[in-house]
Amino acid sequence: MGFLIYFVLIIAVPILIQVYLKKTYAKHLKIGASSGLTGAQAARKVLDENGLYDVNIEVVKGKLSDHYDPRSKVVRLSEDNYYGTSISAVSVATHEVGHAIQDAEEYAFLRFRHALVPVASFGSNFSFIFILAGIFLQWSGALLLGIILMAGAVAFQFITLPVEFDASNRARAAMVSSGLIRNDEESGAKKVLNAAALTYVAATVVAVLELLRFVLMYIGMNNDD
Repeated sequence: MGFLIYFVLIIAVPILIQVYLKKTYAKHLKIGASSGLTGAQAARKVLDENGLYDVNIEVVKGKLSDHYDPRSKVVRLSEDNYYGTSISAVSVATHEVGHAIQDAEEYAFLRFRHALVPVASFGSNFSFIFILAGIFLQWSGALLLGIILMAGAVAFQFITLPVEFDASNRARAAMVSSGLIRNDEESGAKKVLNAAALTYVAATVVAVLELLRFVLMYIGMNNDD
């Protein structure tokens, strides 16, 4: 029973959330925002209203490949969101602008996340090498090192949550105050942003459960000794 619950949490739940995100996004991709602005135009409007004239907007290929690049100071939007005038397009575009505003304001959690990037990258790339070596060779030292490296990646997942939720809150406020959507359209925008946020929550839960599983293995290995 315990294994079944674990399987559901780390595999089934993230898949269901991805399905929910795509369904919610696709539904509101068909509903035009009252402003009639494209995602790119909406992003430019909010950026300019916040004095971020030096932040550029570019189109990128892929579905929901939208992101803000703090190094290049560029908001990159997927084609559907760059050219689209839907509630989904405007919501996603202004969410990424939210990250640009965080960057300009030196939002603490965003700065912390940037600082953790090399740690998270190293941990993600090498933790399983040590974990697998520890498990198959029954070498607790290697397993512990893998756990420590994985913990860095998990910390990155944790710090991502407030960054993403804050960007969504900024986006909802900006969409209404800038006239990008009407008040009665805000619920649809909120659903799109919340669905996207759930993917980060699911990723964090999975990462924590995986880390906990290896910690328990390490404890069991030492108890056997």
